[in-house]
Amino acid sequence: MTKAKTVLITGASVGIGKATSELFQQKGWNVVATMRKPEAGSELAALDNVLVTKLDVTDEPSIEAAVKAAEKRFGGVDVLVNNAGYGVYGLLEATPVESIRKQFETNVVGLLAMTKAVVPGMRKRGTGVIVNVSSIAGRVTFPFSAPYCGTKFAVEGISEALSHELRELGVRMKVVEPGVIKTNFANAMEFHNDKSLGEYKRLMDQFTGLIGEMLAKGAEASLAAEVIYGAAIDESDQLRYTAGEDATRMKAERDCMDDAMYFAQVRSSMGQR
Repeated sequence: MTKAKTVLITGASVGIGKATSELFQQKGWNVVATMRKPEAGSELAALDNVLVTKLDVTDEPSIEAAVKAAEKRFGGVDVLVNNAGYGVYGLLEATPVESIRKQFETNVVGLLAMTKAVVPGMRKRGTGVIVNVSSIAGRVTFPFSAPYCGTKFAVEGISEALSHELRELGVRMKVVEPGVIKTNFANAMEFHNDKSLGEYKRLMDQFTGLIGEMLAKGAEASLAAEVIYGAAIDESDQLRYTAGEDATRMKAERDCMDDAMYFAQVRSSMGQR
């Protein structure tokens, strides 16, 4: 009988992380569903072959403990899904530098720390897959999203670089780029504004209206989970996978435009000259 493989998923308490944990479990995998507050994972913990454990990607002892728990329970991690993250949006002038640091600490440094923690085991086994959940915001940008887009562009570059490096170990890198997904992301985001800075008001109104429309049309988290699972089991050299019709459309548009055309399109959507 073939031994079940094991996946470790960060940020698994809600949204894409929870849906991905459920899907892997349904496919017969061992699942290590990690989250900052394990009590939020009671539904997952009730499933067969699911270990819910505490993990904060900004806390190295927490990372080490979670990886050790996975190894103790299931023998090792075959696939890491770096899903944990959140968004900092709003006026750069109104955003505290500490919020920017925290954004990069979670979305970028935390992802690297998690990867660093599981690679030794993968190296010893000579196989493994790391799926980094990026965003279409790692390929295209909007106003008032510099910190978040900055982290996701960083994830894209990190993933490309590691795809060369880890290939020597038999480890495959994958990047999933969701569009707008119906999750609690909007509730978890930080949004910084300063209404006294009236020069931004017109553009801010356009931006918030556009974001509201996009959130209303978002895809279900299960769609992103399907793409993540497909990427994890894909043995090809494909690196990037979009999740959602909006992400696929935006990527195609960006790929066929030069910078001038692309920026003109964004300005038009925002009512800018």
